[in-house]
Amino acid sequence: MGKTTLYYNLTDNDSNDRLTQNRKQVGMNVSSEFSQRVAERLRDKLENSPRWHTPFFVIMVIISEITGGVGPWGALRPLIATALALIPFLYLGQHFNRQHSKAFDWFALQIPLLFCLLWPLIFLWSIFDAYQTSMLTVTDNYA
Repeated sequence: MGKTTLYYNLTDNDSNDRLTQNRKQVGMNVSSEFSQRVAERLRDKLENSPRWHTPFFVIMVIISEITGGVGPWGALRPLIATALALIPFLYLGQHFNRQHSKAFDWFALQIPLLFCLLWPLIFLWSIFDAYQTSMLTVTDNYA
């Protein structure tokens, strides 16, 4: 039993056995050749891949899908118009949509409507109108 242990110890250490030395050298050559082949294949794949396969264009495609193809500004424009329209008495949503004459008319119309208690109707309608007009502007710009 002691002799077999001695035999295994001799083959595990750096021995003069040509078979063991060849295995070590072949193993080193195979691993370096493999990494070179992998690097070449990756280089070829990157050179021949479409442009949108780069990380920047992948992120741009994801943003386009999230925003519905209208871009970040097209997605935020109706929300900003609605937020501005929520400020009472000023009709900033209409000004934001570049409908200044409508905003000035509603501003003048709200004074008599305050006395009739109908002012909340025009205020709610202005919020809806600002959102709708902004959505239509976005769809017209990107259609």
